Amino acid sequence: MSDPRPPVWRRRAVVLPVLGLVAVLVAAGLFWFQPWKLVVDATVAEPLPTAAAAPAAPLPQTVARGTLVSHEHETSGSVELLRLPDGSLVLRVADLATSNGPKLKVWLTDAPVLPGREGWHVFDDGRYLDLGDLKGNVGSANYPVPAGADLTGLTSVSIWCERFAVSFGAATLGG
Repeated sequence: MSDPRPPVWRRRAVVLPVLGLVAVLVAAGLFWFQPWKLVVDATVAEPLPTAAAAPAAPLPQTVARGTLVSHEHETSGSVELLRLPDGSLVLRVADLATSNGPKLKVWLTDAPVLPGREGWHVFDDGRYLDLGDLKGNVGSANYPVPAGADLTGLTSVSIWCERFAVSFGAATLGG
């Protein structure tokens, strides 16, 4: 009488590739979603930008400011577009509190800030200026605006998740 079970080598020939595929999928999922960022904060505490080493130097002038509202993730803090004494512009994000996430960016955009879910996906529909990676999801940081950048019509700021094309939070810039 023959044994109805397949030989051990046949089972291994099926199980090992399946386990390998599962391992690759888990690794890809971890790389893509970066789930540890949901529980790990990146704190930043940059001071207000001032003229270098000049104690009596003039303070930056506020060109526009706004308050962040929540979109995909609970977000709070404020933003200020500052003109430094040398004429350069800096966007200051102050007292930020939001979730950490993969590929978070700071954008100046022409999109209106809409409340709730309606505002999650609008910021990449029009024109935007990428000021770089979010330095930390908690605290205050400065984002230099490139010299010569055309800010015409860029009336809002978004903490943008490039990986999932969604706004974590945004603010309308006003005078």
